[in-house]
Amino acid sequence: MVARKSRSTTRSGLSRNDISTYKTSLESDVPLEGRSIPGKPPYTRGIHSKMYKDRLWTMRQYAGFSTANETNQRFKLLLESGQTGLSVAFDLPTQLGMDSDDEDSLGEVGKVGVPIDSLEDMETLFADINLGEVSTSMTINAPATTLLALYVATADNQGIPREKLRGTVQNDILKEYIARGLYVYPPKESIRLTTDLFEWCNINTPKWNTISVSGYHIREAGSTAVEEVALTLANGIFYAEEAVKAGLDIDDFAPRMSFFFGCHNDFFEEIAKFRAARELWYELVNERFNPKNPKSSQLRFHTQTAGVTLTAQQPINNAVRVSYQALSAVLGGTQSLHTNSYDEAIGLPTNESVKIALRTQQIIALETGVADVVDPLAGSYLVEELTTKIKNKSYEMILELEDKGGVLNCLKSGIQQRMIHESAWKEIKDTEAKDLLVVGVNTNIEESDNMNLGLKIDSNNESMQISKLNSYRTSRDNTLVSEKLDKLKIVCQGDDNVMPPLIDALKSGATVGEVNGIMREVFGTWISPSGV
Repeated sequence: MVARKSRSTTRSGLSRNDISTYKTSLESDVPLEGRSIPGKPPYTRGIHSKMYKDRLWTMRQYAGFSTANETNQRFKLLLESGQTGLSVAFDLPTQLGMDSDDEDSLGEVGKVGVPIDSLEDMETLFADINLGEVSTSMTINAPATTLLALYVATADNQGIPREKLRGTVQNDILKEYIARGLYVYPPKESIRLTTDLFEWCNINTPKWNTISVSGYHIREAGSTAVEEVALTLANGIFYAEEAVKAGLDIDDFAPRMSFFFGCHNDFFEEIAKFRAARELWYELVNERFNPKNPKSSQLRFHTQTAGVTLTAQQPINNAVRVSYQALSAVLGGTQSLHTNSYDEAIGLPTNESVKIALRTQQIIALETGVADVVDPLAGSYLVEELTTKIKNKSYEMILELEDKGGVLNCLKSGIQQRMIHESAWKEIKDTEAKDLLVVGVNTNIEESDNMNLGLKIDSNNESMQISKLNSYRTSRDNTLVSEKLDKLKIVCQGDDNVMPPLIDALKSGATVGEVNGIMREVFGTWISPSGV
């Protein structure tokens, strides 16, 4: 076993007192009254006065298999096991707005999520699941309008009124440019699609969260906790500014904005991170937009435990990591939570491992007592100091980005990308030097590990999906599809909202690749300064 080196800083590099006291808090300008009370501005202690005493967080496990039918079966298993919301993982072709038979889709169909080519696939995905009774989160960005349109069309065919639909579409294209790389269109045109979705949902699906501004992928790419808060909130402010420029009032869309954060291993820093993000978002929104609705400045967020911390070595240890990460998310006041399965570093989670991941949340909720107390760590000298430091440092980073031209100009020149890459490289070097210890990787190593975990993808599923798509195309009214695609093209060339003709085209039988092909033709594509 490697000897542990005592650290005087957090994983983000923030100074941390060995013993936090009343004196150290005063020296750090920390509000010692505990930052108001829960449910009151600046919402440091939570957006609801009683938090989980009145309602537990939504337990929303992320799932997507190589066929819509398999994913549907996993959704039903999770719902039967007590899950309270759905979260859809799409495969890479779907995330890039391509059909499964596109030459660039070869080898990627159904690999990291479910392939959705058509309305038929979406209806299979949610077969025997009442969309009026369940909330659904969809991790989709460049073609967010397309997948929401398919979801709405599915609900229409189920006879579910649109105003009853609840859920979230990620719709956060900026972090794709910054950290993840799954963008299609140039920034200007992508933002137009984002705001079109805002506008359409405000009128037609008022319970739907129109964006989930994601820090999770920024963190997975290698950022620190401080950078995660700064870059995420900076993106959130940019979206709000663009929506206002498009003619929306802040109170028209901000109450339906949500956020998405990761949760890592530095237990107290992560708790403080969530508290700092709420407080800073409240101050930014009120300072810049002067909302009348209090919900406009409340930061609501989903949390996922950190995929990047999962190890293939001694994978059962991941169940412990996930448990502590989930606990810090709950202590930090999350509104919904996904807990990773212990075998995800090796393959698709098994039915057993995904149940254990869900049971982890249920044990925290029902057995530990933490849900019975609101923000129990408020007043902790350490937590309050870290909250202040994360908030102040994040705000400094936001101002620096604005001084350099704002988030859009900065990402075009690769500023955020370089920031993340440098932090990721530092973490790698610290791990290799054993300044950061990872059990099973650079300490407490065992010669043989049980690697026979995780589900395997059926190699025949790709060809089956393509065959199904071809049959779908031959059974539709191709003349009608062409007419609807022409109407979509006209709208894309103008300024009208793309959602109505998009829904019509997909209902007529157009595929994901066909409608996004129209958008590629009109909008063009883009390559980031990093070349990724």
